[in-house]
Amino acid sequence: MSSYVCITCGTQYPPSPNPPARCPICEDERQYVGHSGQEWTSFEELQQKFRNSFFQEGPGIWGIVTEPKFAIGQRALLLRTGAKNILWDCVSLVDADTVEMARGLGGIDAIAVSHPHYYSSMIEWSRAFGNIPIYLHADDREWVQRPDPAIQFWSGETHSLGGGLTLLRVGAHFPGYQVLHWSEAEDGAGALFTGDMPQVCPDRRYVSFMYSYPNWIPVNAATVRHVYNTLNQYQFSKLYGAFPGFTVEGNAMQALRLSAERYLRAIGDHAPL
Repeated sequence: MSSYVCITCGTQYPPSPNPPARCPICEDERQYVGHSGQEWTSFEELQQKFRNSFFQEGPGIWGIVTEPKFAIGQRALLLRTGAKNILWDCVSLVDADTVEMARGLGGIDAIAVSHPHYYSSMIEWSRAFGNIPIYLHADDREWVQRPDPAIQFWSGETHSLGGGLTLLRVGAHFPGYQVLHWSEAEDGAGALFTGDMPQVCPDRRYVSFMYSYPNWIPVNAATVRHVYNTLNQYQFSKLYGAFPGFTVEGNAMQALRLSAERYLRAIGDHAPL
């Protein structure tokens, strides 16, 4: 049986004789079904037609992107902490070449994914490296389309992975939306890995806050303040978004504050943070 993958969002489903009837991830108001209707590819076909490229995005941080672009087009990040290697977010493709490249960088010890849009083929990634744990927030349990014992759900507001790595629940985009803080990154100045919440803007000087990016649904002022107040408790000089090269360099904490203030002004909220 084939394991089918949604062409629009990149989510992999359990092996089945026929494609699923629908993709709940795409039918949700934060995502969309393509103009041609629900479309599928098999995981095997994905491996034949696409490849992954590795590129260094920062000290100890390697990006993994699928070429040509597939589905949403996000990239995964391989964090080499010295004690363990963490895969942050996922892409749908994993193949023998990808595994070989990752092992050349020390392998992968655990996976953490920000939110359901990037769950993609996380189970395939886990199995490729020996059924390594996948850390997801329990509030997003309902969005897992391929359950597996490797998934470790956590609850509450923070969860330590050790080695200066901490998962933070910020919500906003999904109830269990999580970001990753690495205190020892950037020579001890810290780095924040946010995926889509907040997302790095194309000018890379600001970030923004959206409930849905493709459907342009904003969040309210209280949500922006919550995200800002949660993240402002941690030190970080660099902020990594979801796409290749989408990073805020230098004083990323100041960029976060200026971005939150700009957003709040735009929706008529002029109270100080």
